[in-house]
Amino acid sequence: MSDEIGERLVQVLKTPEDSEGQESFARAMELTKAYASSGSATHFSAVARLFYDLFEMFETGKDPRQK
Repeated sequence: MSDEIGERLVQVLKTPEDSEGQESFARAMELTKAYASSGSATHFSAVARLFYDLFEMFETGKDPRQK
């Protein structure tokens, strides 16, 4: 499943106008930007991981913490 999410993310980045995941990408980006600008992020890798988990959640509809 992780590879599939990664492939979806790459597809959105390569062709944003033709991708089904554009809305998931935009929602994940918006929430990640809010988190990063809040000062709560203690390490840059936490921001990247949050974005990936949010994108996965919006794409699949499942909580990524339940793995």
